[in-house]
Amino acid sequence: MILNIYKYLAIPEQNGKEIGLFRILTAIFGGLIVAYLGMTLIAFIIPWEIKESAVISIMFNTFVWACISTWIALSYTKLSALLKFLIPSIVFSIALYILY
Repeated sequence: MILNIYKYLAIPEQNGKEIGLFRILTAIFGGLIVAYLGMTLIAFIIPWEIKESAVISIMFNTFVWACISTWIALSYTKLSALLKFLIPSIVFSIALYILY
């Protein structure tokens, strides 16, 4: 069963002109989650006051959400789109856990 899921995710889509629903949803929500985790991590790392680091992290959030969503949406396979969401999310989560 897991091998079938892996094969389904690893096979590229037949029509390269259309973005599938899976990649669209992964790009939107995955990009949002990665951007918010990155925003929170930057707010912890910057040694400024809360007001200044909040402004910087909010500006960072909108830019990174667009960049990450585009990066995920341009994935060749569904598996690569899923990994482009999961790996940064796990890395940011571990970094936040260590810093907090």
